Formats: sequence, C-alpha cells, structure tokens
Amino acid sequence: MTAAGSHPADVDPAARIAALEQARAVAEAANQAKTQFLMGLSHEIRTPLNAIHGYAQLLERGAAITPTEAGRIIRRSSEHLADLVEGLLDISRIESGVMKLNRETVALRALVEQVAAMFRIEAQNKDLEFVFSLAANLPTWVLADERRLRQVLINLLSNAIKYTETGRVTLSVRYRSMVAEFEVADTGIGIAPEDVERIFQPFDRGGGRASGVAPGIGLGLSLSRMLAQIMGGEIGVKSEPGAGSRFQLRLLLPQPNSAPPDDQARGLPIAYEGRRRTILAIDDDPGQLALWQELLRPIGFNLFVAGSGGAGLSLAELGRPDLVLLDVSMPGLGGWEVARRLRARFGREIGILMVSGNTSELVGVAGPGDHDGFVLKPVDQQLLFSMLGRQLGLIWIYEGSAPETAPETAPAKALPEAARAHLAELAQLARTGHVRALAAALAALAHAVPDAGPLVARLTAALDAYDLAAIQKLLAEQQPAAANSEPTP
Repeated sequence: MTAAGSHPADVDPAARIAALEQARAVAEAANQAKTQFLMGLSHEIRTPLNAIHGYAQLLERGAAITPTEAGRIIRRSSEHLADLVEGLLDISRIESGVMKLNRETVALRALVEQVAAMFRIEAQNKDLEFVFSLAANLPTWVLADERRLRQVLINLLSNAIKYTETGRVTLSVRYRSMVAEFEVADTGIGIAPEDVERIFQPFDRGGGRASGVAPGIGLGLSLSRMLAQIMGGEIGVKSEPGAGSRFQLRLLLPQPNSAPPDDQARGLPIAYEGRRRTILAIDDDPGQLALWQELLRPIGFNLFVAGSGGAGLSLAELGRPDLVLLDVSMPGLGGWEVARRLRARFGREIGILMVSGNTSELVGVAGPGDHDGFVLKPVDQQLLFSMLGRQLGLIWIYEGSAPETAPETAPAKALPEAARAHLAELAQLARTGHVRALAAALAALAHAVPDAGPLVARLTAALDAYDLAAIQKLLAEQQPAAANSEPTP
C-alpha cells in the first residue's frame, strides 16, 4: 500500500522541473566535454601524424636529410601515437577495474636519465634551462612497472615545458626508506587555487591556464594521478599563478633481493650462440614483415615471411621453423585458427608467439595450449628478445662480449660431405646473381647441414647487403675445408 502523500502525482511540479533542468545541464556538460575531447584528440593525433607523413615524403623524394635523423623523428612520433592510444585504454581499464601492473626489475637511474635526456632537448628548443639532479643514494635497480612509471614522468615533464615560456624546468629525484620522490618544478604560468583539483579531472585542458598553449586531450594529469594511486603512491602539487608549479610524485619502489641477469643491463643482443634457428613470421601487413626482417636477420636468424595464414601453413611444412611469430587479426584464415592447425600438425616441436596491437585480441579466444606467449605492437625489442631467448633456449651475445672463438673463425671448421653439393650450388648462383634462389639455397643448407649454421649466418648477412663478391669469397674459402673433410685413402 502506498503511504499517504507519497504518490508520484503528489510530487511538487517545481521540484520535477528543477530535476529535469539539472539532468539537461548534466547532459549538455557531458556533450560539451565530449566535443572538447574530440577536438583535443584530433589535434594530438595530427601532430605526430604530420611529422611521420612529412618525413616519409622527404625520404621518398631523396631530400637532404639523413635516414638516421628521419628515422628518429618518425620513431618518436609513432611512440607518441602509441602512448596516446595506451593512455585512452588505461583510462578505460582503470574505470572498469581491470588495470594490471607489472612488477619487474627496473634500472631506475638509467630510466630517469633517459627521460631527462629526452626533455632536455625539448627545453632547449624553447630556450628554457633544464636542471636535472639525482640523489647520490638512488639505487641502480628497483621493483616497479617501468612503462607506467615512465608514462607518469613524461606526462609531468611534458606539462611543465608546455606551460613554461621563460625560465627553467627542474627534475630532481630523491630516495629514502624505499620511497622515491620525483619532483618536477617550473617557472611557468602557474595554477589558480580554485583550479588545483580541477586539473586532475579527465578531459580538463587547463581553462585559463592554457591560453596561447597548444591543446591536448586533457588526460595526462588525470591518468598520472590514477596510475600513481594504483602503484601505491600519490601526486601532490604546489603552485602560484604567475610563479610556476611544483609537482611531487611519491612512490614505494623497493630494491630487489638480487641484481637482474647481466643481459638485462647489456642492451640488445648482436648474435647468439649455437646452431642457426629458423623463425616464420606470418602477418598481412608488409610493414610489420619488413620490421621482423630488420630485427631478426642481422643477429643470425633464418627468417621466412608469409603474408597470409594459408601461405604461412605451407611455409611451415617446407621449412619446419623453430618458432612462429603469428599475427592475430588477418583476413581469411585468422591467427588463432592458424595457431590451432600448427599445434595440431607439429605439437610442441615449434613455439608459437601471438602478435597483436590490441590486447583484447590476446585473451579468452583460444586455449593456452595453442600458443606459448604474446608479443604486443608496437614491439618492445628488449621484451621481444627476452621472449625469444626463453622460447628457443638461446645464449645471447652482446657487444663486447663475443665468445673467444669469433664468428669469423667458424667457417674454417671442416664441413661434412653433405655440404659439398649445397656449396657448389651456392657458388653457381652467386656467379649468376640469382638472389632469390640464393636465399632458398641458404635455407636448404641450414636445414640439411646444421653444422653450417655459422657459415649460413655470414652468407645471409652478405646477401642482405647484396654483396655477391663477398659471398663468392666466403664460398671459395670453404673449398679446401670441404676437400680436407674427405677420408684419406
């Protein structure tokens, strides 16, 4: 039974009108926020895209710019785009409660120095002084989520430089009782007291603070505070209009019980020990296939590439790869179906790493038995080589740490008689300049004669450089060795 006076008809009409007006105001504010967000997002996307497009055109026209310089600008612009996409996804993950942090051993000092070097250039471009200081007791290694920590520092420094026209930007790092304090200070336009909390709201772009400043999408500070809280820390700010701002990020960053393996501190490998391994890359994007070739062939992998799932399955039958890098999203035969067929055909004889730029494609689609791991686009080379090392059981060779028997001396070792026919065919193809046939013949030699791995690696490097003279010289050096391997009558 409805209590007296509580019937909907008895609701005060004025109160209902006020509620409707309030709902309309909320909806209009949401619409306005969405419009501002889309405008800012468009600007943020166009800036790196313009750089990528412009420098790509310069390279096509053969303009007077070094490939190294163009490549650096294109890479940084693409990383900017990737960070933008990840920021949007992170907001969604945090709001839905599915954000996961990595707890990994991070070279803290090296990370901060890398970020500082990046923004020192940005500051110099605006004629700003950049002051950078590290505490003497800052540990070399800490446990943290490296990508998230770098993201927060980049957001804070980017804002400091964006809103500072004259003076300086300062980054200082202190460490005490397992707590790291990162302070980013500037002499910029400052923040009004009533705006201090508002700047941490999603899609806020600073209001009056941003006058004359290139707009963003208003996610940097909001995301930074969310990430800091998830990592068990906090971000505070002290500011005065016209006198600059001071942001403080405090995080619990304990030190690991032991230092990480040496290879984590050595950078990227230049080769690996043992027999030559074969990798099959399957992707419908020619650009991604070209990237795999640039990354994997120079360090000694025998690499086959396929532009579709069907072609990849055929190559797997012919080449019997040790590992497959398999794109998830492809037209026709998709990545998960290809993985299922590869596993059914070869079992655990080959490793399968699924590759995608969309994390949602990598979960809940196939059983764990159909693959051995994931590689995310854009590819983090350090993580990629770490995964390849685990999957293939590799011992990496780093710059300055080559084994006593250098690769150059390996071809002097006598090859078995089974290599003779392959060497003769390679010599004939090198004389005629048949590049594609040379590549196929090298793959056949690597498969038929595992001991020829070091020689195949050197021949492949020469082939990649289209140095046919070097190939002929290497093959000529093998003739005495092959002859000496025959039994003495």
